[in-house]
Amino acid sequence: MFGAALLGLAGCGVVPASPSGGQVPDLRLPPQLAAQNFVAVVDAVEPVAESVCLGAGKQGNCDFQIAIDWRAGQPPNAFQTVDDAGRPIIAFTLSLIATARSRDELAFIMGHEAGHHIAGHLARQQDSVMRGAVLAGAMAQASGLDSAAVDRAAQLGAGIGARRYSKNFELEADVIGTRIAFAAGFDPVLGAAFFDRLPDPGDRFLGTHPANDSRKALVLGETARLRGQ
Repeated sequence: MFGAALLGLAGCGVVPASPSGGQVPDLRLPPQLAAQNFVAVVDAVEPVAESVCLGAGKQGNCDFQIAIDWRAGQPPNAFQTVDDAGRPIIAFTLSLIATARSRDELAFIMGHEAGHHIAGHLARQQDSVMRGAVLAGAMAQASGLDSAAVDRAAQLGAGIGARRYSKNFELEADVIGTRIAFAAGFDPVLGAAFFDRLPDPGDRFLGTHPANDSRKALVLGETARLRGQ
């Protein structure tokens, strides 16, 4: 069902960032090939992700829906969320589909986003956000600050809570994504080459993502383990 819709990929104008923070050449695949790659990856990876999800004990919440973010001007990105019924959704921006250099990259990214759901990261992050907000707000209130200051403290605490485990969540999703992509017949190491075209977040305190080299090394090690090396 994706093929005809994806023929509009040529209209996207987003250029991915290089590791140094500059721009790299916009090496897009022809729209028809990008559509074919995406459909092939969805067909191969979605059932594997569902199987891994069910094996992790998330029965009833493993029917992954693959969606496309049609908004114009969005950078290459993918994200995982759930609908009102708790069904997991994995969404890709058009620019990501257009600029993915291989099916291996798409498969690894899809597996990574599925990994967030399988590991329950949304609920765990929401819990951390709530705990951070409550703790910071309570401390501000105990210090005798006014209601506006208490609200600001709670917002700050929520932000810290959102970042507290985010790096670990990304690494955990990378491992699960590696396993899913590998089981679906793709090469996760080639898939992780996508990191080479992302700005490197380094190892910042309370950063949201680990350093790209750390993520690539993790994928390499897990892939070697899966291959019995």
